[in-house]
Amino acid sequence: MRIPTDARIRDLHEKYAPTPEAFALVHRHCRIVRDIAERLLERCPEGLDAELVRAGSLLHDIGVYALYDDSGRIDHANYVRHGVLGRDILAKEGFPEEIQRFCSCHTGVGVSRSDVLNQGLPIPVDDYLAQSPEEELVMFADKFHSKTDPPVFVSRASYEERLRRFGENKVLRFKEMVERFGEPDLAPIMATYGDPLV
Repeated sequence: MRIPTDARIRDLHEKYAPTPEAFALVHRHCRIVRDIAERLLERCPEGLDAELVRAGSLLHDIGVYALYDDSGRIDHANYVRHGVLGRDILAKEGFPEEIQRFCSCHTGVGVSRSDVLNQGLPIPVDDYLAQSPEEELVMFADKFHSKTDPPVFVSRASYEERLRRFGENKVLRFKEMVERFGEPDLAPIMATYGDPLV
């Protein structure tokens, strides 16, 4: 499988971003997730594919661009769709399934078929669960930064509290990922990007 370069990924972000502001927000978040994932990789005992993690981190949120309206606002009511929209973008661009899945399988700590049905989510009924350790690592790294206005880094405790509304099983799943990958040291990345911690 051919893994895209950072330059190719940046070109894709520029192609799909509806505004310079959207590009700045989404591409910057993806770079931060890449930085978090790379720090976690340093401590990971498993033989994960670092290049696949890099590309997956940089592409996981490309579907967010499809949720911007003509006035430059994100459709937050349908935000859960950004994963499948990103997968569709990457499929259209000819990327293999292994890379497309970083888009569709990074939401929360995984969205199951029963989650889609029980919550009435506006996405096709299916399982959107990380299968490879690379997918799981990108999904996990993504939990520690948010594209809110203004963007923020997210502590483990804050994320667990947000997750609790979806059920204790989701909190337990997140704790299992903390056990597996460790808690990232966000301080150096925060110093680089300047976003506060919540």
